[in-house]
Amino acid sequence: MHYRLIFAALFALLAGCAGQPMGDYHAEGKASYYGARHHGKTTANGERFDQHALTAAHRTLPFGSRVRVTNLRNAKSVVVRINDRGPYAGGRIIDLSKQAARQLDMLSAGVAKVRVQQLAN
Repeated sequence: MHYRLIFAALFALLAGCAGQPMGDYHAEGKASYYGARHHGKTTANGERFDQHALTAAHRTLPFGSRVRVTNLRNAKSVVVRINDRGPYAGGRIIDLSKQAARQLDMLSAGVAKVRVQQLAN
């Protein structure tokens, strides 16, 4: 009997953590980037971080998800693939590779207000 209660509680907890359906995620907030200091280190999904690739870190989106990130200051956008977890700095919603930040023209600022939209894979 106790096992059924534990199983039911665990199932309810996991169901609540399921997140949003694929392609429905969109948010606005601050983006930052990471580059040379992390280049070659292992990302959360096990691959090596390449600062020249179009990748990003997000707290909850599944690895392999593709998202369009738009710089709200200049309307430039880039499509990146989620391969890491983060950002861990407060108030930020995504960490971009240096190449993605370059395409958004945010290298000098370091942080930019962006819109993030999940794309269908």
